[in-house]
Amino acid sequence: MAAKLKKGDRVIVLTGKDKGKEGEILSVDPKAGKAIVEGVNIAIRHTRPSQTSRGGRIPKAMPIDLSNLALVDPKEGGPTRVGFRIEDGKKVRYAKKSGAVIDA
Repeated sequence: MAAKLKKGDRVIVLTGKDKGKEGEILSVDPKAGKAIVEGVNIAIRHTRPSQTSRGGRIPKAMPIDLSNLALVDPKEGGPTRVGFRIEDGKKVRYAKKSGAVIDA
């Protein structure tokens, strides 16, 4: 199945403790159906000091399920679903709300 959400997309969180927050996708794990979004689903990890790091309480972005994310519409700005269509012999993603092409 084609990827509806990709690295670099601006998304909005639909459910959970971070509902309504926006961020950019840093990485996607299609097998697990999860993505890491900057500034969303932050957990505190306690690490020991080592030669390379100071240690302490370090905030880390944890994966969030793809079903809890929606693409931010490039024209209207709200959440939108993603569709596929053929333009100039190429398969492109588009925002279903406004019809704007996401992949130019």
